[in-house]
Parts: sequence; structure tokens; C-alpha cells
Amino acid sequence: MALEFEQPIIELEARIRELREYADAGGVDLSDEIGLLERKLEQLQRETFGRLSRWQRVQLARAPGRPTTLDIAQHVFEDFIELHGDRAFADDPAVVAGLARFRGRSVVIVGHQKGKTTKENIHRNFGMPHPEGYRKAMRMMDLADRFGFPLISLIDTPGAYPGVSAEERGQAWVIAQSIQRMGRLGVPAIAVILGEGGSGGALAIGVGNRVLIMENAWYSVISPESCAAILWRDAAQAEQAAEALKLTARDLRELGVVDRVVPEPGGGAHRHPERAMEELARALAEELAELEPLSPEELRKDRYRRFRGMGAVRVE
Repeated sequence: MALEFEQPIIELEARIRELREYADAGGVDLSDEIGLLERKLEQLQRETFGRLSRWQRVQLARAPGRPTTLDIAQHVFEDFIELHGDRAFADDPAVVAGLARFRGRSVVIVGHQKGKTTKENIHRNFGMPHPEGYRKAMRMMDLADRFGFPLISLIDTPGAYPGVSAEERGQAWVIAQSIQRMGRLGVPAIAVILGEGGSGGALAIGVGNRVLIMENAWYSVISPESCAAILWRDAAQAEQAAEALKLTARDLRELGVVDRVVPEPGGGAHRHPERAMEELARALAEELAELEPLSPEELRKDRYRRFRGMGAVRVE
């Protein structure tokens, strides 16, 4: 379903398709008219996506059709082999992990996984992991360290599952353990926020030497709806909360929370997932090339400096 601010673009695209079909069916030359509409479409896309509010970018981050961890594992990487289970309790479908190849090198992948249909989302718990999901992630971190493979983490969650069952199995404790374990990695670690990056559920696999974010993704200590429910006792004030949280890619780059913004094609990653994944692959290759020459101790120090440098205050 199209978002409200996308509707004029979708209507114009439909008009262009109709003209093309009519021209092909009737053998009529409408290239001038189609070219005019295509230029108008490009201008409309630039204007629309150049002035999006923070709340509109949150909506784009949640749009169905954006590349998921499994999409990226299958199209950006090669020979992906999924590994299951935490060796303690169960397998959590909200976290996908395994081994793969990326441009000639072996890597370990771990990431949140949402569904593309209602049934899949229920199976994946809407990308909200239980403790066993993070224990599976730590298994992958151990694997990466043992064999010297770079770790790629793909973040897309509104937050860790807050239910009673998750708390009974130590949700907060295992998130802290995952943060600590990722901080000790002796291999290059790159974290990418694909869509939503909510709270400790995202940070648990976000302690990378480099943190990348897709252009229309968000990353914050809390979702706009939850923030609004706390501050104004009204989740409907989410738009106001999104403005206050400064959670967009541009905000985070200016604040030094992320290192790189991965551009999305016109209309967003959900409309052109293949092109979005091409941009992501290019960014990953460049970042890995910079990190791979570093020794394990240099990688740990680099990661430590990166996170210790956040929130620094300059007194004049």
C-alpha cells in the first residue's frame, strides 16, 4: 500500500505506463509526450523525497518491500548457508544468521528478519527477537572470531521482544552480553541499519567498527510511538516525537552516530530493492577493504574509540 506522500508519484507512473501500452498497441509515436512526463516524474521525485519530514522517513523505513536480511544474503552475498539455534533453548526466526561469501572472501552474517506477509511476520515475530535470537547472534560472533571471518550485521527491528516470556529468559541480560561480545571481536565488524533500528534490540548487534545506515532508515533509543506514549501519554503524537528524537540518517551522520549513509534510489529502497542492494554491496566492499589490514588488537581499539567518542561535549 502506497504512503500518502507517494500517491502523486504513483499516479504519474501509472499514466506513463498507460501511454507506453497505448503507443505499443497502436503503433503510435508518443515518445515526446512520454519523455515530458518522465522528466516531470524525476522532478516530482526529487522534490518529494528531498523535503521528507522525519516521520515520513520512519514510514519509509517500515514500507513493505524493503530489502530484508534474507534478501541481502541471497543477492549481495553468495553461497549463503543459514545456521539455526542458540544451543541452549530454541531457534529464533526473528534473527537470521550464517556463513556466506562476499566478493571472494568468507564472511559471517547475522541480522533481524521481518516477514513480507502477515503470516510471515507472525512467524518472525515482526523482527523482534527473543533472548535465543541474541544467543544465536553470539554463536555467530564466536564463529567469526574462531575462523577470522569479518562479521556483517544487518539491523531491522523496532526493538527486542518485551514480553514476559522473553524477560523470564533474561532478555536484558543477553542484550548486554551481546553488546559486550561484539565489542571484543578481533575481526572486522560492520553494522548496517536497513530499516528500523530500535533501542537495545538493535544495539545488541550494532557494535561495529563501522556503522552504516540506509538513507531512509532510522536508529534511536526508542520508537516514535513509544516515546510519544511516555512523554505525552498519546502514541498518536509519534510525528512530534520523531522530530524531537532526530533519528534519521542525516541526523545520525551529523551527530557522529553512524559513519556512512547508503543512498537509496529514487522512490526508496522498497520500490527499487535491486538498486538499493547494489549500493549497499558497494559500500560494504569499500568499508571492508579499509578494515581488513588491521590487526585484531587494532580492530578492538578502533571500535572502542568509535563508541567512546560518541556524545562528547566541548566546553568553551
